[in-house]
Amino acid sequence: MKQRTRKLIGTVVILVFVCVYALVAMALAQGRITEASRLVQGIAYVTLGLAWILPLLPLIKWMERKDEV
Repeated sequence: MKQRTRKLIGTVVILVFVCVYALVAMALAQGRITEASRLVQGIAYVTLGLAWILPLLPLIKWMERKDEV
């Protein structure tokens, strides 16, 4: 598969994943986190804000892989 095709597929997957992840993160943030202390809220928001990248790292590496000759 050419790199250009991988990037197109990866971009669509990333957009769908981030939209779904944002909805899940908002649901979690509106749940019990609002009743927690400020420190726990801060940790939870930072974790939720950065956790989306971990599952996408393999996909990004796959997208950036060079074409096989």
